Amino acid sequence: MERFAERPTERIVPDAWLLGAAPVAGALICAALGWGLAAAVLALLTLFVVAFFRNPSRALPGDARTVVAPADGWVLEVGEVEAPGGDKALRIGIFLSVFDVHVNRMPLAGRVLDVERTGSRYLAAMNRDAEHENVRCTLTLETEAGTRFQVTQITGLIARRIVCHAKVGQWVDRGVRYGLIRFGSRTDVVLPRQAVALVAPGARVHGGSTAIAWLEESA
Repeated sequence: MERFAERPTERIVPDAWLLGAAPVAGALICAALGWGLAAAVLALLTLFVVAFFRNPSRALPGDARTVVAPADGWVLEVGEVEAPGGDKALRIGIFLSVFDVHVNRMPLAGRVLDVERTGSRYLAAMNRDAEHENVRCTLTLETEAGTRFQVTQITGLIARRIVCHAKVGQWVDRGVRYGLIRFGSRTDVVLPRQAVALVAPGARVHGGSTAIAWLEESA
């Protein structure tokens, strides 16, 4: 089985240099023309872009059955939903503001069974309709024990691009970085009903280092 090669792994995601080039150039031009305020604003914008694409290393907690947060942010919801097959499942939704790290991490180790891109809208990530209508990318995976779970990257009002490097058939290790969402978004994890949530709405979590759930033996 092909093992997924973690990416992005750079301390600053390369997108920062592409998106930061324009404000840097603008700041230099404004400074040369003596437009101090405009130069300062563009310089701050450049720093924001670089900070947005930061990609820190994280230490994994627990063992193979410990589900880690797939993203940095605030827990929006923890509740029961209906899985695609009709069974009940546990969903944990995480909201990412523009100030959070936007690199996504795999909550559990598993083999990618399906990659589905759906949706067409860009509603605010906290809007209940966003989870069904916004542009999103859902990975369905299966653990070594046969447990299926999903992790979904959802765009928001500002977010316009989802990057997902994992492909069908690849084995992705727990906590591995596999993609990102640009500028404000949401990331959901859907687990078997037997999973035990370790967080509640309003909790602050960090991708790859916060335990958000635990898989019971029966799962």
